[in-house]
Amino acid sequence: MKPKSQKDIRQKYFRDKEMPHMFCPGCGNGSIMNYMAHAIENQGLDLLNIVFVSGIGCSSRIPSYFKADGIHTTHGRALAFATGIKVANPDLKVIVFSGDGDCMSIGGNHFLHAIRRNIDITLIVSNNYSYGMTGGQLAPTTPKGSKTATSIYGSIEHPIDISRTANLLGAPYVARWSVAHPFQAIRSMEKALSKKGFSLVEMLSPGPVCFGKKNDLGDPVKMWKWYKENTSIYTDKEGKETIEDHIREMDKEMVIGEFADRVRSSFTEEYEKIVERLKCD
Repeated sequence: MKPKSQKDIRQKYFRDKEMPHMFCPGCGNGSIMNYMAHAIENQGLDLLNIVFVSGIGCSSRIPSYFKADGIHTTHGRALAFATGIKVANPDLKVIVFSGDGDCMSIGGNHFLHAIRRNIDITLIVSNNYSYGMTGGQLAPTTPKGSKTATSIYGSIEHPIDISRTANLLGAPYVARWSVAHPFQAIRSMEKALSKKGFSLVEMLSPGPVCFGKKNDLGDPVKMWKWYKENTSIYTDKEGKETIEDHIREMDKEMVIGEFADRVRSSFTEEYEKIVERLKCD
């Protein structure tokens, strides 16, 4: 089948009346939205069977652009709402868009327990290392030493590694790419959409206006190039390189790639077993 052109993708998946989008020049959220549309197209999914969920933040505006049902929830609570939707109607494909602050700060508890329960949800986290919508404050993921609106002398806090946390908690699928790696990102989103259970694709997303300017990376082209030059792809060939080797280098480079692809029974699958057992009784 001939791949859809960008024009075809836009016409099929996005609401014309909402365009042009509100993302800042050079921001990665528009690209993340586009990558997801291509992944949905490649998987042959029907928008009528998809529900998009988001919290608060720039990336959380993404669902409003898709020609599909969506819900814009309160700050940090996207995964809680998504859990309710999936349990109420397991046949729906539930896709969550969240930012690093929205997901890992006030929403951190929901992140942990959605993975623990293994809710059949696909989570896309746009990680720009700051609270981009409200002025560029220090976020849970801000790299140590980086400057933000609330860490003008450089952050002294150790950042949360979103993907590593998800992997350690046993999420069936975990991947991280930068927006400067479009083909890898689309393939990972496809895998995440086809996975049973909780799947995460963390996207390292440029934020030139807030994080970029304060760290001498304000030019969009310069910042995208920075992501290409400062990322290291995770490999595990013959045990020569492991994720722990890369973790020790996190202060020097951003590690990207696929970190987990495992099989675990999902919450809804286990719930259905109870329902069937009760019917038999």
